Amino acid sequence: MDLHHLVFGVYPYIALATFVLGSWIRFDHEQYTWKSDSSQLLSKQNMRFASNVFHIGMLGIFFGHLVGLLTPHAVFLALGISDIAHQGIAIAAGGVFGLMVIVGGTMLWLRRLFNPRVRAASRWMDINILGWLVMTALVGFSTIFWSVGHAQHGDASVMIRLAEWVQSIVILQPNPELLRGVDTVFKIHIFFGLSVFLFFPFTRLVHIWSAPVGYLFRAYQIVRAKRTA
Repeated sequence: MDLHHLVFGVYPYIALATFVLGSWIRFDHEQYTWKSDSSQLLSKQNMRFASNVFHIGMLGIFFGHLVGLLTPHAVFLALGISDIAHQGIAIAAGGVFGLMVIVGGTMLWLRRLFNPRVRAASRWMDINILGWLVMTALVGFSTIFWSVGHAQHGDASVMIRLAEWVQSIVILQPNPELLRGVDTVFKIHIFFGLSVFLFFPFTRLVHIWSAPVGYLFRAYQIVRAKRTA
């Protein structure tokens, strides 16, 4: 087995298994560490802007990848979305949301590094995971230049191969050969992205599992004033 098959045929399952099992074990054994470790009380300077931009960008990137890579090619064609149009949407959305992650994430990362109060309350993984997410976004953003070049030549084959590779991983029939001739920058981005899943259970990112979605659908609270005689 060569390095290519190891990284794109085996490593995805190592990362995803660690992501699921590691999160489960941490929740079961270390619930007191299951938190976002917010530092807003220590320093609010630029916190709201940076955090909002970063989180919106991350949500856009996550759902964009989820829909763009896991939706079968035939579905897009059935909806009247050509391969080049699909690639154009991916470039535009990836550019906007990727830039948001880079800007917001860099601000939060520098804050963790150089704000004395925040730095004192930060663990090394808090700093490292922010840096890794920013680097992943930077590499992903750089792939846009290659994607634009492909689109200008009417070639969407790389995008299709990337999607087919992701789908082959999901259905447990990995096909690393789909990435054999893909530009190196895409492979680096994939490695960085997979590594986020590998690191996930050991970082503050686990709070994503506890997103208060139910808060949006909660019943109204009834507040009654206390009457005094």
